[in-house]
Amino acid sequence: MPANEILAIIMFLSFFGLVFTGFPIAWLLGGLAVIFTGLAIILEADFNQHTGIDWNYASLSIERVWSVMENWVMVALPMFIMMGLLLDRSGIAEDLMKSLARLFGSLRGGLAVTVTLIGLILAATTGIIGASVVLLTLLGLPAMLNQGYDKSLATGTVCAVGTLGILIPPSIMLVLMADRMSLSVGDLFLGAVIPGALLGSLYILYIVYTGWVHPEKAPAAKTEPLSWVTVRDLFNAVLPPLVLIFAVLGSIFMGLATPTEAAGVGAAGAMALAILKRKLNLSVLNEVLHETTRTTAYIFAILIGATAFSLVLRGLGGDELIERWLLGLPFEPSGVVLAILFATFLLGFFLDWIELTLIILPLVSPVVINLGFDPIWFTILFAVCLQTSFLTPPVGFAIFYLKGAAPKSIKTTTVYRGVLPFIAIQILGMLVIFNWQGIVTWLPAQAYN
Repeated sequence: MPANEILAIIMFLSFFGLVFTGFPIAWLLGGLAVIFTGLAIILEADFNQHTGIDWNYASLSIERVWSVMENWVMVALPMFIMMGLLLDRSGIAEDLMKSLARLFGSLRGGLAVTVTLIGLILAATTGIIGASVVLLTLLGLPAMLNQGYDKSLATGTVCAVGTLGILIPPSIMLVLMADRMSLSVGDLFLGAVIPGALLGSLYILYIVYTGWVHPEKAPAAKTEPLSWVTVRDLFNAVLPPLVLIFAVLGSIFMGLATPTEAAGVGAAGAMALAILKRKLNLSVLNEVLHETTRTTAYIFAILIGATAFSLVLRGLGGDELIERWLLGLPFEPSGVVLAILFATFLLGFFLDWIELTLIILPLVSPVVINLGFDPIWFTILFAVCLQTSFLTPPVGFAIFYLKGAAPKSIKTTTVYRGVLPFIAIQILGMLVIFNWQGIVTWLPAQAYN
C-alpha cells in the first residue's frame, strides 16, 4: 500500500480514537491536520515517499480557511442562532403550550401531541436543539408527568420533537451542508419541508396510537369546553411565530431575499416580538448576544479545524481510498447508499452532527453523485440520518439536554427507553424517503417550474 494511503488510514483512525479523550474537537481536527502535514512533508522530502503533500499544498489550508470565513452564506448562522435564542426568551412557546393544551388536552395523548406541535413550530423558528429540548422539558414534561403520563413516553417525546429543529428549515445544519456540498441553501430548505412534516406526523400517529392502545400511558387531561375564547387565544399565540416563519422562509422561497438576508430579517423580527411581549431588556439582550457569540465561535472553530483536516486527508488520497472502498462493496448503487447511511447511523453513537457533516458528508457525497443519485435528495436523507445522532446513546445530546433540565426523578435509563420507539420511527421515515425520492425533490422542482 502506498505511503500516502497508509497515512490517510492512520489519520482517520487517529481521529476516531482521540474523540474519546474528551479533547475539544476543533483543536483535535486542526492538530491532526498539522501533525500529518508535517509527517507527509518529511516522508516526501527526506524519504522519497510519494504522499501528495508538499509545502505548496500545505499553504492551501490558509487560503481554504480564508475562503470559509469570507463566505457570505455563513453569516446566516449567527443570525439564525440569535433569532432562536430571542424566541426562546420571548415567551411565545409558553403561550402556545397553554392554548394548545386547552385544545388537545381532552384527547388521550393530547398533551404529548401538544408538545409535538409546539416542537414543530419551534423547529421552524429556532433551529437550536439545546434551546428547543430544554424549553419543551421545562414547559411540557411537568404537565405530562402531573397528568400521569408514562415517564418513558413523556421524555422520549420531548427528546425526539426537540431534534426536529436540526432538519426543519431554517436549519443551521442545512446551511452548513449547502456550503460543504456547493448546493443552494434554498433548495435544501425546500427539500427538507416535507420530510420534516413527515417525521412530525409519524410522531403524532405513534403518540395517538399509544394513547388509544395503552390509555394508562397517555391519559386524557381535564380541560374546559372548547369556546371562541380558546380559539381566539390559540390564534393570538400561533400568529406571531407563523408570521416570522413566513417572513424568513417565504422571502427565501419566493426569491425576495438570500438566506443571509432572510436570517437578518428573522433576527430583527424575533427581537421585535420580544419587545412587543415586553420580555426584552438589557440583561436578556446581553445574555442572548453572549450565547450567540459562544455558539457561533464553537461552530466556526470546528468548521476551520474540519476544513484543514479534510484538505490534508484529500491530499493524502483519503477521498479516493474511500471511493474505491465504497464502490468495491458487493452491492447495487442503492446498497452503497444504504451502507453509507448505516455507517453514519453507527458513527452518530459517538460523533456530533457537526463532525459528521463537515468530515463524512464531503467524503461520501462524490461517490453517491457519481452513482447517479440526486445530491439534494441524498443530502436531506443524510440530514435525517444525522438527526438520530441526537437520540442515540451514549452521545445523544438531546438526552443530556433533557436530563439537565428534567426533575431528579427522571433516570437516564428511562430516557433511553423513551427514545427507542422514536429512533425506530426516524429509521422508518428514512426508508420512506429512500424509496420515494419525490418527497424531497418535488417541492424544489415546483419552485423552479
